This record gives sequence, structure tokens and C-alpha cells, in this order.
Amino acid sequence: MGYLRAQATEFLRALRRHRESGPGTGTGTGTAAGANGALGEPGRAAQPGDDVDAARALRRAARRISGTLHTFQPLLDAGWAEEMRPELAWLSGTLALEHAYASRLERLLQALHRLSGSTAFPAPRPVGRAATATTTSVPPAAPPTHPASANRGNLTVGAAKAGALLDRQLTLARTRAHSTALQALGSSRFHAVADKVALLASEVPLSSAGRRSATPAPGAAPVDLRPLATAARERLTDAVAALPLVTAGSPYNAEALVHGLSPDPAPHPQDTPWHQVRLLLRLHRYALEALAGADPRTDGTAGPPDDSVDVRLLAAGEALDRHRDASEAAAAAAQAARTPRIAPATAYALGVLHADQRHEVEAARYAFQHSWRKEPIRLP
Repeated sequence: MGYLRAQATEFLRALRRHRESGPGTGTGTGTAAGANGALGEPGRAAQPGDDVDAARALRRAARRISGTLHTFQPLLDAGWAEEMRPELAWLSGTLALEHAYASRLERLLQALHRLSGSTAFPAPRPVGRAATATTTSVPPAAPPTHPASANRGNLTVGAAKAGALLDRQLTLARTRAHSTALQALGSSRFHAVADKVALLASEVPLSSAGRRSATPAPGAAPVDLRPLATAARERLTDAVAALPLVTAGSPYNAEALVHGLSPDPAPHPQDTPWHQVRLLLRLHRYALEALAGADPRTDGTAGPPDDSVDVRLLAAGEALDRHRDASEAAAAAAQAARTPRIAPATAYALGVLHADQRHEVEAARYAFQHSWRKEPIRLP
């Protein structure tokens, strides 16, 4: 499959960029180190943000390879695909943690500022090579001209300490995630994954059905990828049908908010099916991308199928991403509120922050419901 080879090439290109910009430049070994030539380019200085962009490209390629292995597994060597998928999931998950913690902290600090009007929040601290740089605080803004209510005043009192507590906890988690990612990229486990991806860039291990689709016998029709892509779409459709879209169509889902604001530290039971729909939507999009390189147009040229650029899918995916971010941010605020011996004002600010993020969860569900029920709109 050409799509798998293309994603494997993107993976190796991102790996090369990461090693050129990171501290381990030129330390690659094995097939992954030599797949696209030398890892280092003499005279090339690493640009700021190169390692971040390269890590993001690594995650993106790993997710697409893993998703394609899941959807089109009947066409691939079963043992090889079952061995690769958990390794790619481990890699993309490990690399995503640092960015997730940084985004979560930024989201929560911005929400605290919006809710309280206070500006005394620490700026997110850098990690890695940038950790030695001097950190700065958010510049003070002009005070609000309108008088604050009693509740707003109480929130402002605890907001600064709540922001400092969140900064300490999430920055520590981010630093640990950064160290874990560096260790993972230098591990033998990662090198084994990279070696297999390097081989994938040149040859895709296929099952007997997959080999017939790659080299069909004279007079035989090639194996059609569309039934497997259709199955991925049907799994998504069934999962969406099981969601409470009628309830999510209300801007204020009181029942969900009552559960979301409960003191139970367990994950919100209503969030899980929405997270599952997000994963299935991603698999559906990847299947459409794979079809885009496999289905010819009516004029015989290669091109994407009609529904490969469905605007509705893009809007629905953005809504589910916001849902995931708000859900995890609410959980982080609740976790911080359970810190022993914090001041009542701090706990109050964290409680308001948690409620605000649960409202954001409901707003994202509302946006998804409106996006999904619209007629598909395709880009020209």
C-alpha cells in the first residue's frame, strides 16, 4: 500500500529532523539511522522549535501508520501488524504527553484569568534545552473598570494561588514527560520500531489477499479497499448513534454537569464514549486518506475520493478535540483541589475552574451535535 509507505517515509524524515535538532544528533544506529542517509548535516544549525515540530510529525506519522494497520489489517501480514500496532501506540502516546501537559496548563491559566480578571499567574515554564532560560510572568493588564461582585472577589483571592499550584503540578508532570520521551527515543525499543518502519518504507508485509491486490493475476480484479474503509465508517456511525445527541443538543446539559461536578475522583462515565468516537473518527479520516491514493478519478488519474475532504468531519473532529482537552483540564483542576492543606480560597477557585471546564465539555458536545447532523459539505 502506497499510503503506508508514504507515512513510513514521513516518519523517517521526522526522525531525521528530530535527531538533527536534538541533543542526540548523529547517535542513531541500525536501519533507522541509515534509511534516508546521514542523520546530521554539517553546517546546519538547529532552528528554534525544530525538535517540537519534528516530534509532532513523528506522532502524526505513527498514528496514521497504526490506524491504517487497524483498518486494513485483513490485507496485511497478521503477525506483523499485531506486533507493530501496540509499539506505535506506545510511541505516539509517549511523545504526546509533554505537549498535552503544556496545553493543559495554558488552558487552565487562561480560564482562571478569564474567570477572575486576575493577572498574577505564572507563565508556563519551558522544559528541555529551554529550561535554563529565565522564565517571565504574564505582564499585568489594566484592572477592570467595573466593580467586582463578592463571588468574583473571593475567586480573585484564590486564583493566583490556584494558578501557582497548577503551574507546579503540571510543570512537574511536563518535565517528567519530557524526560520519559527522551529516554524512549534513545531506547532499544524505539530503535526496533524505527527499524521496522524503515523496512515498511520500502516493502509492506502483505497477506495473501493483500498480495493479490498489489499484483493481481491476469484477468483478476484487484482487491478493493473500499469495503474495509466502509466498515470503519460504519463503526463510527454506530458509535455516534449510541451517543446522547438529543441531550447534547441542549446548550446546558444539567444531568451531565451534576455528574461532572461530583466529588468522585473516577473519570466521568459520560466522557468515555465521546473519547471512543473521537478515536473512531480519526480512523475513518485515515481510511479516507488511504483511499485518496488508491482510488482513481473518472478520468483515470489518481486523486482523493469525493468524501476525503468532508468539511463536516473536520468540524466534528475539532469539537471532539476540544471535548477531550476540556475533560482532561477539568480532571486536572479536580486533582489539584484534592491537594492536602490548601487554603479555602484556593480550593474555591479550583472548584470554579473545574465547573467552567465541565461547561466547556458540554459546549463541545453541543458543537459536535450540530456539526454531525449537518449535510456533508465537501471542498472543491
